[in-house]
Amino acid sequence: MCLLESVLEWDEQAIRCRATGHRAPDNPLRNATGLPALAALEYGAQAMAVHGALLADTGPPKAGFLAAVRNLRVHRALLDDLSADLDITARSVMSDRNSSIYDLEVSADGEPVLSARATVILQPEDSPA
Repeated sequence: MCLLESVLEWDEQAIRCRATGHRAPDNPLRNATGLPALAALEYGAQAMAVHGALLADTGPPKAGFLAAVRNLRVHRALLDDLSADLDITARSVMSDRNSSIYDLEVSADGEPVLSARATVILQPEDSPA
């Protein structure tokens, strides 16, 4: 499941992506009441994964598992009622061969949707994917 539409910009410290599928009736994270704004966390996690893949020196990027979310702030109930595209930014706070920590921000037309600090534990290189 890829929720990101495009990468707008990136460097070694951050990535900024765009998503448009939050309005789609067949969005895989949608439930009977709509697309909960908490789903924006998955958009941020996908931005983190793309950033890691872009920074990978050789071979495929390592698999990672979302291990912790801190300072989570959700500013609205739903995403599917937003007419504007989602702007997703993931800024690296710390990264080593075992884990990565990012500050995530999701907004729509300049209005905050979700912010959080997310920690990903990376799969050891000698483990099967």
